[in-house]
Amino acid sequence: MSAPGRSQALDKERVARKGSPMSQRGSAAPPAGAPAAERRRRRVAASYGPNPWQQTQWDGRAAANFIGGGCGAGLIVCATLAGAPPGLLLAGVFCVGAGLFCVWLEIGRPLRALHVFFNPFSSWMSREAFVATLLLPLALLAALEWATLALPAAALALAYLFCQSRMLRAARGIPAWREPWLQPLIWTSGLAEGAGLLALLDPAWAASARGAGIGFAVLLVLRAAAWLGYRRRIGAGAAPRALAALDAAGRRLLIGATLLPLLALALALMLPASGVSAPLQFFLFASAGLLAWAGGAWFKFVLVTRAGFNQGFALSHLPVRGVPR
Repeated sequence: MSAPGRSQALDKERVARKGSPMSQRGSAAPPAGAPAAERRRRRVAASYGPNPWQQTQWDGRAAANFIGGGCGAGLIVCATLAGAPPGLLLAGVFCVGAGLFCVWLEIGRPLRALHVFFNPFSSWMSREAFVATLLLPLALLAALEWATLALPAAALALAYLFCQSRMLRAARGIPAWREPWLQPLIWTSGLAEGAGLLALLDPAWAASARGAGIGFAVLLVLRAAAWLGYRRRIGAGAAPRALAALDAAGRRLLIGATLLPLLALALALMLPASGVSAPLQFFLFASAGLLAWAGGAWFKFVLVTRAGFNQGFALSHLPVRGVPR
């Protein structure tokens, strides 16, 4: 065999063994020494397609806004309606402010944060910002000096929760967020987390006010019912990975953040409010509050950062060269 013939045979054997260069172009893994930006670009390009992929615009800092804002607004509402010490309103103000600060950290250009106020007629994030500018000073004044401002602050806190629930529903392309049952779930979760913080921060007062403990238990049951309704409705539309993440967080929400706090509250309410059993009662109230808050916070973190898969897209007609339409 001549030299050109041997080289052609070797080329054919190499292609058969390794694949053609054209077939390797789209599937080649990024080299080990490639920059981080290039590896990230290739991962994103590989994940993009007709199948659902997870959103990356909102991360843990955005989830912290829903966690802090929800439990802070819920604490302001529960402390006001239950007649709790006004100092607890300061904790609610701190939680709401911490959540907003986390959102500010997420902004690509923090100096443009005031742009959030430019679209109040079309953006629930803008409406949340306007409500926050009224809620924070009113709740602060109610906690420090003017107790008569507590009811207006509680009304604004409810409006703040409503804005947060509509912010997620505005993402129409994400099935786990656009479900209407998510709104009552966000409402009841924020109120239950606020009641949990109240029991955690001041268990002595919560133990002395039996009605507060009963109201706390009712909010836990309502949150569990909202979760079950929400989960039943999204079963067909969400991505399998989103459902797996939500199911894992939902089990913690039902068992660790609902059943265990209810059991602790039942035991605490059966004990006398004074005497040798008082420390145990305080411990049970504080434990129930911590579990209720932690389970709700973890569920919101998973909802934002792990269940945010869009619905992908479908191509009803694929053009093929040489085939008439």
